[in-house]
Amino acid sequence: MISSSARLLRLLSLLSSRPSWTCAELAERMEVTDRTVRRDVARLREIGYSVDSDAGPWGGYRLRAGSRVPPLILDDEEALAVAIGLREAALGDALGGDQAALSALLKLRQVLPRRVADRLGELDDAFVRLPGGEGPQIRPGVLLELAAVCRRRERARLSYTDGEGRATVRDVEPYRLVHAGRRWYFVARDVGRGQWRTFRADRVDRLQPTGRPVEFVDPPDPAWLVSRNIANGPYPLSATVRLSVPLEAALRIVPPTVGTHRPDGPDATLVDVGGPDPDGLARYLIGLGTPLRVLAPDAVREALVRRARELAEENAAQG
Repeated sequence: MISSSARLLRLLSLLSSRPSWTCAELAERMEVTDRTVRRDVARLREIGYSVDSDAGPWGGYRLRAGSRVPPLILDDEEALAVAIGLREAALGDALGGDQAALSALLKLRQVLPRRVADRLGELDDAFVRLPGGEGPQIRPGVLLELAAVCRRRERARLSYTDGEGRATVRDVEPYRLVHAGRRWYFVARDVGRGQWRTFRADRVDRLQPTGRPVEFVDPPDPAWLVSRNIANGPYPLSATVRLSVPLEAALRIVPPTVGTHRPDGPDATLVDVGGPDPDGLARYLIGLGTPLRVLAPDAVREALVRRARELAEENAAQG
């Protein structure tokens, strides 16, 4: 039997994972009685967590923003400072793409007292972020909204502007946030099209949760899906090449934001790379400076051979 403190942490984790739970569902997941669940909910309320409940056989429990900061032993100013620091770390890539800051911010903001959450919102409205490098600017709060619906597995209505400036509104089933390069990508199932899609987080205009929970059957690998779309999505042509190196080495030669990788045995890797035309792809492949073989299409292979022959003839003439 687990300790009461460990059981409370388990209960809190479950309540945070989706919009609502019935008492019977919580009892089954925690392997305790309904009476124990009710007692533990009461204990969470005593130490500062706001847990709402609905009566009746179909009623349930749900976690909402707290009335005071629960036992991190933080006062209001400290909680605000931590939230601001986590937000800046997530938006500013201070942790090298690690999603730990975003995850921690989501957990903290969910239980912030209203007075502290309102102050954080006021700061969001007042801050101006000076663009730096090539990183796109994400509206304050968007990452948190996206992370929240992913965590709760709750269907949402997404207002989105694509790369051509077209605005669309669609129902999506949120799954994961993926950080790649200097961008965040939102992976979700497009309900209307019945397809898995990736969306640039900086192009999300609005996200409206519907309160409808979703269950996924055989979801895709979100990192692979984003990598594939980044590598091949913007380009009219894609080539498959074989590098005579293991997967780990191939990822250093062709970054995952440029190509989609899959092992071909222990000592070789197949990579799908996108490009504007056969000649452009041939120039890129030659620039890799490593032995490779173009498997498809023939146009890229022929362009690569032609380029290699021209380089060889030019250097032979200089000799």
